Amino acid sequence: MKRHQAFKFELKPDGEQQRIMRRFAGSCRFVFNKALALQLERREAGEKHLGYVAMCKSLTEWKAKPEMLWLTETPSQALQQALKNLERAYKNFFENRADFPRFKKKGRFDSFRYPQGFKLDQGNSRLFLPKLGWIGYRKSRDVLGEAKNVTVSSSCGKWFVSIQTERECEPSVPQGSAVGIVMGNTHFAALSDGRVIEPLDSFKKHEQRLARYQRAMRRRVKFSNNWKKAKVKVQRINADIGNTRRDFLHKTSSQISQNHAMMVIEDVRVNTVSTPVKGPHARPGKTGTQKARFNHSILDQGWFEFRRQIEYKSAWRGGYLVPVVPDPASRACPGCSRVANCEDPSQVRFACVECGYVEHADVVGAINLLRAGHARLACGEPTPLGRSMKQEPTEADDALVA
Repeated sequence: MKRHQAFKFELKPDGEQQRIMRRFAGSCRFVFNKALALQLERREAGEKHLGYVAMCKSLTEWKAKPEMLWLTETPSQALQQALKNLERAYKNFFENRADFPRFKKKGRFDSFRYPQGFKLDQGNSRLFLPKLGWIGYRKSRDVLGEAKNVTVSSSCGKWFVSIQTERECEPSVPQGSAVGIVMGNTHFAALSDGRVIEPLDSFKKHEQRLARYQRAMRRRVKFSNNWKKAKVKVQRINADIGNTRRDFLHKTSSQISQNHAMMVIEDVRVNTVSTPVKGPHARPGKTGTQKARFNHSILDQGWFEFRRQIEYKSAWRGGYLVPVVPDPASRACPGCSRVANCEDPSQVRFACVECGYVEHADVVGAINLLRAGHARLACGEPTPLGRSMKQEPTEADDALVA
């Protein structure tokens, strides 16, 4: 069994290397935007979409132009990887997995990738990159497996490297029992074994502080030195919010996947649930505010990212992930199997009026969800996601930051 895994570390470049990396990222951004503009022009003219090979030929023509000779300073493979990113973005759009590709903006997702030519010296905690030389990094753990590609990215004035590796692993034997997982609004998740995981609410904790610095940034003259200083403070707060959320999700998903062989989770489309109401059905005022707060709570807890981590981590450990579409039967009483509503107006406490069974409402939903997962497997339905999808994370966000 082949396992692909990414390891992310913070780089320690000197001033000259930082300037070169900014130029490399800018060149890749320019090639991506120019290729996207060319594709849009051909689309408006009714011409056929160009593939990756044809775009590489156009890249060669661009580098030969006198006004674009500066592109030759960037490694060709990094520019070609930018075209591959565009091709992947189009593929995701055509397969209804993402929106239409958008033009890249300076300062957002600045990165470039090396598919080959790099060297890793773990003993001295340094990395060799073409046209950059040796760069040290903050080593927090060993890189396991054979390095396949390296992605260099910038965030909040710092540079990071993500090393994607491939290695052979013995098939794991699933450990533990089965568990049902129900994601909630007031609670992060409820498990069928009775545990209720409280939410982190990373954004909510920093919301007022972030708003204060955003107002200070808005009062500055755009692109002035004071504006740039205020922007750095806003970026740092956003980075803290994202880092704490990812840390919480990684720890929670690892704990659940390590202790359970089968996980049954609600098959919910987060982008559909969190979409704001628009058009003639939108209601301003209290209802609209409640919907906005509900959407913020879902996105702050990271439902989609949690499910994605559960998928590949359960597959690494030989477990199963069974998605089940929620239905009204999730409100059935585990004691007498009668569908009954909660007596508690807050919808937190479940109390059956027939047999007197009392439990947390989300825990009851998780118990019924687990039963539905067992029924799905007993009926011989297709293999669960944990066995059929691509298990390995391929992006840098799957790694822990040094």
